Amino acid sequence: MNDHCLPFAADCAVRLAADLIAHTWDPVVLMALRAGRRRRIDLLNGISGVSDKVLTQTLRRLHANGLIVRITMPTDRSVAYELSDLGSSLADGPLAALGRWAIDHADQVLAAQEHHASGVGNRVALG
Repeated sequence: MNDHCLPFAADCAVRLAADLIAHTWDPVVLMALRAGRRRRIDLLNGISGVSDKVLTQTLRRLHANGLIVRITMPTDRSVAYELSDLGSSLADGPLAALGRWAIDHADQVLAAQEHHASGVGNRVALG
């Protein structure tokens, strides 16, 4: 893969990266795991709005993509999750930058959404 690929190319690196965060909860869980190892129940209680089923699917998907590690604790056989090195590179790099961008530009995005919802952005000038 190279830095510049044809639009819609199946092997485009941008498509690969976008697929890694395309599901709503994937980046949220990755960012929650930046703080360190967490049990599933702690993630469920700490992430507002995610259901048990969706969190389980998210953890399986992130594990299958090599972004998190599933750890069975030897003392009580409970399971915990933490970022893999690959997951840390994504969470600490591009996702952290995207989060900073969202904080810096949230007002502009919300204003554009409100403008669009009011129908102002949908009007065509007749001349």
